[in-house]
Parts: sequence; C-alpha cells; structure tokens
Amino acid sequence: MTTIKNIVLVHGGFVDGSGWQGVYDELTRDGFRVHIVQNPTRSLEDDATVTRRVLDSLDGPAVLVGHSYGGVVISEAGTHPNVASLVYIAAFAPDKGESVNTLIADPPPGAPVPPILPPVEGFLFLDRDKFAASFAADLPAQTAAFMADSQVPWGMNALGGTITEPAWRHKPSWYLVATEDRMIPPPAQRAMAERAGASIVEAIGSHAVYVSQPAAVADLIREAAA
Repeated sequence: MTTIKNIVLVHGGFVDGSGWQGVYDELTRDGFRVHIVQNPTRSLEDDATVTRRVLDSLDGPAVLVGHSYGGVVISEAGTHPNVASLVYIAAFAPDKGESVNTLIADPPPGAPVPPILPPVEGFLFLDRDKFAASFAADLPAQTAAFMADSQVPWGMNALGGTITEPAWRHKPSWYLVATEDRMIPPPAQRAMAERAGASIVEAIGSHAVYVSQPAAVADLIREAAA
C-alpha cells in the first residue's frame, strides 16, 4: 500500500497555523506535501468550509490532523472524500450534535479551569498572564509569551457549532494524549479517543505539545499515513 503523501494540518483556538512549523519541517523532510489550514475560528461552519477548500485542491488522499478545537473542525470536515485518516492532537473529538460547549460543560472534579476571559463582542481570549501555565507550560518563556500576545480571537459561534456527522465514525483515527494538558483534561482526551476507536499514544507535554514535541506528533501522523 502506497504511503499517503498529503498531510493537512488544522490549528485550534487562540492560535494560528504557524505553530505547526516544527511538524511541517519534520514531515516535509520526509517528502510529504504538507498543507496548513488558516481557519479563522469565527464559526465551525466557516472553519469546516475553509478546510474543505484545502482538501478540494489536493491531488490524492490525505491525513487530516487537528489540534484542540481543530479536532472539532476535522470531525466535521473529515467526511470529505480526499480524507483517508484522521489524527487528533490533544484535541476535541465530538460526536454528532456535540460542540466544544457541550464537551466542556461538566468538567471532572479537580480539573484545571482554562483561564478564558469573559467574551468581548462575541470573541474569547485567554488571560495573558496565565497563558503559559495553562496552554504552553513546556515551551520556553519567550515563546509562550509570544503566543499569549499574538492570540487569535476565538468566536463563540465556533465553540457552539455542532457536528452534523463525525468523520471518525467513517475514517480510521489516531489520537495523541498530552499528559500534562491544562486546557483539555487528559482523562477527557482518553475518553474521546476511546469513543472514537482511535489508536492512542501519549506524550508528556502541555496543550502546546504540537509545538514542544513536533517529532512525536509527526511520528503519529506518519503512522496514519502508512
């Protein structure tokens, strides 16, 4: 069986696609054609459309990868015929009718609470001073500070967008659990991964594991492409 050559990377909330550079470098070194979706994170419908537009442009099958909220986007857009497999990186993996809002509505006792500030004109940000500890605890302080200061507004409509038909019910999936994640609790990650029937690996890393451990993330993507 020929290895899939196209990889499509979808970022999550509060960030943009530039955080994938380490993963991009790992995969392009191996000859993969890597595409990075710059989803605006204003609404799930819009982000799924932006992702499908990239998938439409491909010349063959792809591995579709999502980090955090990007997992919601790939669950919605991943039914596209060019998607051969799905990879979730410390990501939400919602079922039909679920959204980020429903998945975070009832956190387990003792789970860390992400430092999300009250919405302003329909958009969310993380508290800058708490960003590093919650999102990027294993990154250099200067890198975490840059991410905190370059946050992308995350639209309330993106958090409320519900899945019409989850792609993981139709495509093979893989999941990387970040064991030190303080944005999406690791037990929640494991539960979503198991429900999706995903092949699961774990990495000792923060929510920004895709930035801090690009080699581990790339290894899982290679497995999904094989």
